[in-house]
Amino acid sequence: MMPEPPNPAPFLETSRDEDAGAVFVLQSKGQWWHAGFHLTTAIVGPTLLTLPYAFRGLGWGPGFLCLTIMGVVTFYSYYLMSKVLDHCEKAGRRHIRFRELAADVLGSGWMFYFVIFIQTAINTGVGIGAILLAGECLKIMYSELSPNGSLKLYHFIAMVTAVMIVISQLPTFHSLRHINFGSLLLSLGYSFLVVGACIYAGTSKNAPARDYSLESSNSAKLFNAFTSISIIAAIFGNGILPEIQATLAPPATGKMVKGLVMCYTVIFITFYSTAVSGYWVFGNKASSNIIESLMPDEGPSLAPTWVLAVTVIFVLLQLLAIGLVYSQVAYEIMEKKSADVNQGMFSKRNLIPRIILRSLYMMLCGFFAAMLPFFGDISGVVGAVGFIPLDFILPMLLYNKTYKPPKSTFIYWINMSIMIVFTGAGLLGTFSSVRKLVLDASKFKLFSDDVVD
Repeated sequence: MMPEPPNPAPFLETSRDEDAGAVFVLQSKGQWWHAGFHLTTAIVGPTLLTLPYAFRGLGWGPGFLCLTIMGVVTFYSYYLMSKVLDHCEKAGRRHIRFRELAADVLGSGWMFYFVIFIQTAINTGVGIGAILLAGECLKIMYSELSPNGSLKLYHFIAMVTAVMIVISQLPTFHSLRHINFGSLLLSLGYSFLVVGACIYAGTSKNAPARDYSLESSNSAKLFNAFTSISIIAAIFGNGILPEIQATLAPPATGKMVKGLVMCYTVIFITFYSTAVSGYWVFGNKASSNIIESLMPDEGPSLAPTWVLAVTVIFVLLQLLAIGLVYSQVAYEIMEKKSADVNQGMFSKRNLIPRIILRSLYMMLCGFFAAMLPFFGDISGVVGAVGFIPLDFILPMLLYNKTYKPPKSTFIYWINMSIMIVFTGAGLLGTFSSVRKLVLDASKFKLFSDDVVD
């Protein structure tokens, strides 16, 4: 049984009625299944296609163990955070922003800015990555239809950016609920297609030779293992759970747990099937995007072309939804600073700044996506520096500070153990991921036509 927390002093924040970011962007009208759609879009994305690549740095046993531990710990972590948010709501202090929750519970002004910094790094990084990978999907389809075509990767990134500018004008997080339901279906769709393609490739006469051995050098083996751990952490990462819970109609108590169960049901179905089938077929030759392994540069595709084409289209469409979800924190900050809550959401006074600011934000993300097409290596760094603090450390700290479980209790020590272990994993993961960036630096080229693996 979890202890009841004490009642802390009320947290002083801007009145919600005068806060355009809260009233407009983080509108609280959703049901628990809407939160499930948002959570699934935030976590179950095309990054799951890197799981076979993560397994190649760990092997079968450690790979399964790491994937399972990350799943259990993140579910537990998000559950604890929802408990803290529920407690604050019951105490009359409903928090709709991660930064306000952290500053309230931990009583530290610098924590407010620390969370803003980490969230901004994650959300902008995911926005850039979504545009880059969507552009790569278009380029893959174009290359199949016109092998000698003149269009380059940055042309397709510009096309995706233009689409993102248009759909980013949806004013509220809640207004994405139908898009994110479609995103959930797309993630199931391309996962099943990839699994089928891998089984087909693994049982065909052109099946690649399988080698599951790890690096011979102990140091290289260790660095690869921690890079893989960081990648898996990034795949399970969220970083915007309070903002998602903010979209729930009050009272939000208990609703988020139902959304989490929905999300993790999809995670269980998609993550394990993709990791196992991809690593089974390609072993230590698995690419950072398993679709690329199924479409080798030399020789025929290892799966039916139509299956791979539909998979790429599904991935492309879901990337647009992911880019929208992770932009909401930036839009909320923009709206809070630029909009007048006393005028309508679609009034000329608020509509023009919204269009300009959101368009500029998407153009900035598109520019960096075209300039820096080597996000495969950066994903490990993002996982270690961004997702690990927000998803594996802060929720346990917030729970212990809010509920103050006695030091003799199991829950106190399990929370402390998770914080210590993942702080160490984050530091080692950061070092190993940065090391890989440095080793691969010779492959990097600004505005390149190829995404570095």
